[in-house]
Amino acid sequence: MWRGRGKGPELERLATLAGEASADAAVAMENAQLDGVELPPAPAQPDLTAAAFFDVDNTMMMGASIFHFARGLAARKYFTASDLAGFAWRQVKFRVGGRETQDTVKVSREQALSFVAGKTVEEMTAVGEEIYDELMADKIWSGTRALAQMHLDAGQRVWLVTATPVELAAIISRRLGLTGALGTVAEHVDGVYTGRLVGDLLHGRAKAHAVRALAAREGLNLRRCTAYSDSSNDVPMLSVVGTAVAVNPDTGLREIARARGWEIRDFRTGRKAAKIGVPSVLGAGAVAGAVAAGMAYRRR
Repeated sequence: MWRGRGKGPELERLATLAGEASADAAVAMENAQLDGVELPPAPAQPDLTAAAFFDVDNTMMMGASIFHFARGLAARKYFTASDLAGFAWRQVKFRVGGRETQDTVKVSREQALSFVAGKTVEEMTAVGEEIYDELMADKIWSGTRALAQMHLDAGQRVWLVTATPVELAAIISRRLGLTGALGTVAEHVDGVYTGRLVGDLLHGRAKAHAVRALAAREGLNLRRCTAYSDSSNDVPMLSVVGTAVAVNPDTGLREIARARGWEIRDFRTGRKAAKIGVPSVLGAGAVAGAVAAGMAYRRR
């Protein structure tokens, strides 16, 4: 259960637990995905100690992935139109304000978990696949997708890092051809969700713990890794890697990026993306394409 921002030992324990659980889930899902799947040709010289980590909401995808998922669940009668209205209002604030808050993250994710309590992992994964095709595939920022592909072409692995449930994050990652995903781990027993979290939401400090934990499991050198996010809440994650990039940054992150000399990429308008400080470890190659943002909220 979320208890707000703080520096107490219990909050840190929950954040660490969330990060460890997410790393374990990411490795397990990656291994399961490899079984019986024909993989594309590997780069001639894979770079095994460097990787890239991408936030999802407003970084890789327009808006909040959990809201799109909620819309899909509402269309399938998993909950009511009034429930969706609450998600919609928070989504509007998120899109207009360009940033997420502790409260919106808390309420949105906890509500989403309550909706799937009692459902099976298999059922929710199948529904997630359908919802991705219906409501998420056309929300991917082409510029950010190109950045991820740049890392893949260089032989590096690419993970998503998000507070969204890890099963949904894994679907997004797989559909984009990425390595895997770190996400919030919802407890399930015998394949059925309990409606509780393992540790805490993968948010703020928990993301940094997850990245460190995955790096330890995968043999990554974090100084050679790159992280991308739009939110000042992800400064802990951005600070643990060698190269941090602010993508579609909120006001707080833009100020921090400028102060620390981090690169800035903004795909929300037609203007040329601003770049400051040293280029990324893969060079300063241009990434084409700005994506016009729009909200496709379907009235029921």
